[in-house]
Amino acid sequence: MNSKVVSTQPIEGQMPGTSGLRKKTRVFMQPGYLENFVQATFNAIGGASGKTFVVGGDGRYFNATAIQTILKMATANGAEKVIVGQDGLLSTPAASHLIRMNKTDGGLILSASHNPGGIENDFGVKFNTANGGPAPESITNAIFAETRSILEYSIAATDDVDIHTIGSFSIGEMTVEVVDPVADYQALMASLFDFDKIRELFANGFTMRFDAMHAITGPYANAILANSLGAPKGTVTNGVPKEDFANGHPDPNPVWAKELMDLMMNDNGPDFGAASDGDGDRNMIVGRNIYVTPSDSLAVLVANAHLAPAYADGLSGVARSMPTSGASDRVADKLGIASFETPTGWKFFGNLLDAGKVTICGEESAGTGSDHVREKDGLWAVLLWLNILAERKQSMTEILTDHWKTYGRNYYSRHDYEAIPTDIADTLMSGLIEKLPDLVGQEFSGLKVSAADEFSYIDPVDGSVSHNQGIRIFFESGGRAVFRLSGTGTEGATLRVYLEQYVPTEADHSQETQQALTQVKQAAQQISELASHLGRTEPDVMT
Repeated sequence: MNSKVVSTQPIEGQMPGTSGLRKKTRVFMQPGYLENFVQATFNAIGGASGKTFVVGGDGRYFNATAIQTILKMATANGAEKVIVGQDGLLSTPAASHLIRMNKTDGGLILSASHNPGGIENDFGVKFNTANGGPAPESITNAIFAETRSILEYSIAATDDVDIHTIGSFSIGEMTVEVVDPVADYQALMASLFDFDKIRELFANGFTMRFDAMHAITGPYANAILANSLGAPKGTVTNGVPKEDFANGHPDPNPVWAKELMDLMMNDNGPDFGAASDGDGDRNMIVGRNIYVTPSDSLAVLVANAHLAPAYADGLSGVARSMPTSGASDRVADKLGIASFETPTGWKFFGNLLDAGKVTICGEESAGTGSDHVREKDGLWAVLLWLNILAERKQSMTEILTDHWKTYGRNYYSRHDYEAIPTDIADTLMSGLIEKLPDLVGQEFSGLKVSAADEFSYIDPVDGSVSHNQGIRIFFESGGRAVFRLSGTGTEGATLRVYLEQYVPTEADHSQETQQALTQVKQAAQQISELASHLGRTEPDVMT
């Protein structure tokens, strides 16, 4: 095998975000673009020589081609072994599990998560470390530094590797092991949950609809829900992964999973509905005539996790991202376990999980997971819900109603304003920051501000500090508004406004969510001068 060293030069804008590097697919397809980033990643971790990696992705357009490039670069950089999902497919949680199970030095996951796929849409690459979790800022910063100084990359001049056949192959001195992308993950799920109890649930007539959104979770859901647990035929829909997600948007929320929502929001709908995203790490949970916000789902799972075998001895703690509602905090307080508030990005949960400080983590952006891997895990959340439903023998509505009577209800919604010119978004945020010192005590739309700050996080494990993580405004009424610019888009800026209003246990919990949040929404728009900055007040997406 011949390897060659190719001269290159830095390419602007290769800064990895909270979920790696995401750009338009055609950008990644430019000569040298992927190669520069992969070489920079190898350089940032002290080289690839003698190391073992996991590689796989969600099957979106350019996935297979990118994997061949990575394999050729890995062998040219001296890697000993690469484990690849058959056909280049691996859900993000399954990749995390393979990294941990095989004790590899990390992995390269190819996905843009919930973003649309196809040649005209989005692609992404991220590096996960040996613990199975997304690279921390120290490594992503080192990768970025390498992208700004890179002058050459190494790649093997060889034919493509057969990644369609399970088995071991050689490329130069490196072994490529092609594995079933589902088998090991399925075995892990069987060790966590009472599959017999869930089989009994389906055998007794329980109905469910799982929308895989033509994304990576389809093969996993078919293998586990249909083949192993006996869910009726038709339970899994859109279960065949497509390079462009069948021209859909694989984001499991009421907007993009409208077909599922329409089915569930009537008296004849299934007992339980769920969906997952492009790379399988997010989830949406729906009951008949009731949508469960990700924040509420996290809280209910924490309150009931002991019903599943893996968590029967209780939880060490729970962590949530800052924009996520405080519903899980109330459960943790009643259970007498620790609770943590972190910046957005699953990597911030890694240290807490590794240190045993928390067992379950969650984000308002439909990500939930536990210490079984170091990623959020959509199908895991669905299976835990099924285990709870099998044990409690109640409907989704009954479980939610009981939860709110026990802990109170945190009405919650996220409003996304997409593709805003970056300078306008930055001006809005900087204006808010300037106002923070004077907001306390002021009244907006009938709500008095009790506290306001720009969130910073000190990691309780390693002492690292993360500044500028979003703006929080608290109201005396128990309401809260959060403003944050998202790092997951590929065009312009996305302003996310998170609205929350707590209603205590003894109050009425039947109010419609957006109505319950009216005052908080009005106050947030008044404080931020949103209309004058954006020329509108209605969001593009409301979840």
